[in-house]
Amino acid sequence: MHEKSTDRIKPRQGGGWIRLRTLVLLRWWAITGQIAALVIARQLYDLHLEIGLCSLVVGLSVINNLVALAIYPQNKRLSERETFLFVLYDMLQLGFLLYLTGGLDNPFSILIVVPVAVSASALSTRSTVVLGLMAILLVTLLARFNLPLRTVTGQTLKMPDVFLYGNWVAIVIGVVFLGVYARWVISEMRAMSDALQATQMALAREQKLTDIGGVVAAAAHELGTPLATIKLASSELADELTNEAQREDALLIREQADRCRDILRSMGRVGKDDLHLHRAPLSALVEEAAEPHLARGKSVHFDFSNDADGQTQPDILRQPEIIHGLRNLIQNAVDYADENIRVESRVTPETITLRIMDDGPGFPPHLLGRIGDPLMRRRPQPTDFNRPEYEGMGLGLFIAKTLLERSGADLSFANGPDIFGTRPGQKIGAVVEVIWPRSAIEAEKISGAQGLGENKLIQP
Repeated sequence: MHEKSTDRIKPRQGGGWIRLRTLVLLRWWAITGQIAALVIARQLYDLHLEIGLCSLVVGLSVINNLVALAIYPQNKRLSERETFLFVLYDMLQLGFLLYLTGGLDNPFSILIVVPVAVSASALSTRSTVVLGLMAILLVTLLARFNLPLRTVTGQTLKMPDVFLYGNWVAIVIGVVFLGVYARWVISEMRAMSDALQATQMALAREQKLTDIGGVVAAAAHELGTPLATIKLASSELADELTNEAQREDALLIREQADRCRDILRSMGRVGKDDLHLHRAPLSALVEEAAEPHLARGKSVHFDFSNDADGQTQPDILRQPEIIHGLRNLIQNAVDYADENIRVESRVTPETITLRIMDDGPGFPPHLLGRIGDPLMRRRPQPTDFNRPEYEGMGLGLFIAKTLLERSGADLSFANGPDIFGTRPGQKIGAVVEVIWPRSAIEAEKISGAQGLGENKLIQP
């Protein structure tokens, strides 16, 4: 059993959100460190270096930075290709500087992994792989070809071959490990960010629908009395008028008043903006959440009779998080059920439990521990986002889990046979259980047992 969501999310463009100023500042730090290392090596340790060539290499980076700052605005966002070339230049510049200063005998050779880490956190996988292979190629060449480090007295500083080989292995492992590690962490963070964005969009839409319905229902409520007065007056006027044309006008006024009442009633059926709307029986709220999916060819059965200790159906807060979260869970069940979906409740003195079951194939067993995580499956190609729907991303269940947990619920996902065993004549596929503490959503527990009070006017 997979899951689908119809929310569209704009794909995140790799590299398109990095400012030029950020990379320029990082390069200035690198230039400062390179200059400091050259000065200390020359003045403190009396090393004989090709200062002219080293200064030329560092100077090219200085010129590159100054040109970039002069040509482009500081808030320029680099494309994938521009960021790749920027990082590639830094890697080649560092490689040439290491060539002039002993190659892998130079302890700063480990810094060759830095451009790979930057790429893994900012660029695409393909760019990261290219830069990783380039880094491995550079350290391999530097192990064989370099200008040795010498003191002013002519002594050559060279580590034994076994240490040189170990340094090469350590750098190669560092490139691979750090690249993969950074890539996985950043991918996880981006997936969570995209999923949370979708969650906020879903919640905002549900809140807007509730607010619009409330305003319309409030208008219907407030206009009910004047419309009734108009209808009554026009009816009496029609009875008293003898002129047929005037009588028809009075009847038309009554007819249009009825029409206004019907229009306002139909527009306000999604909710009311009086205080009664802020709370509803559990059964009514669950049925409201399921309503968009009741006419999709599957049978949705509600059972609100499994209440322990004689507990009655409680009034709970009509929170958009609860409605939209339950709607996503029921949608998922309807999508993959064969014929029937069962929604049952259980109320105890301490908890309110909802269980949503279907007779479909159930959740894939190997994904049970990850259900509710966003983007569980392979990330689609950017073109896939242009489709009206995309499957298998786990986004709808993530939204439901996030919204319901925000209301204080605990969610668990399982397959029917794992819980109930095999029931003769009854197939149970996926099972989702939602448990709230009554103190978290029950209206009486939160607002107290006092009356609802007087309805407040809607301020413009």
